[in-house]
Amino acid sequence: MTYAVRYYTKTGNTKRLAEAIANVLGVEALPISAPVSEKVDFLFLGNSYYAFNIDREVRDFVHSLDKNKVGKIVNFGSAAMLNSTFKKVKAEADKVGIEMFDKEFHCKGEFKAFHKGRPNEADLKAAADFARSIMQ
Repeated sequence: MTYAVRYYTKTGNTKRLAEAIANVLGVEALPISAPVSEKVDFLFLGNSYYAFNIDREVRDFVHSLDKNKVGKIVNFGSAAMLNSTFKKVKAEADKVGIEMFDKEFHCKGEFKAFHKGRPNEADLKAAADFARSIMQ
């Protein structure tokens, strides 16, 4: 299996998760400004809610993907208030004909006074374990 990790972050929380996942997969975690030029079986895509939606840059990134190069998108991320962005990312992936992996990773993320220190070491370990589970 081949893997790539891309992420979008405004606070650094999702980048930390991306690095933990990429370390397990043996690839580099790159921001979504880095295109996916190689063929991959699984594209791990890190993102979060901003103003109750995924950021326009995430939507544009998904629309830039070549369905002949990306097997499945694996969603992961953190957020202070809302949980999963899965449905929002899936709606965009459906538009370009890329399948979403049916499992995702999500944890709380620090934002202002909420969830201080998150993602923490336990969250990073859980993200790494999630990546390992997909490799099996």
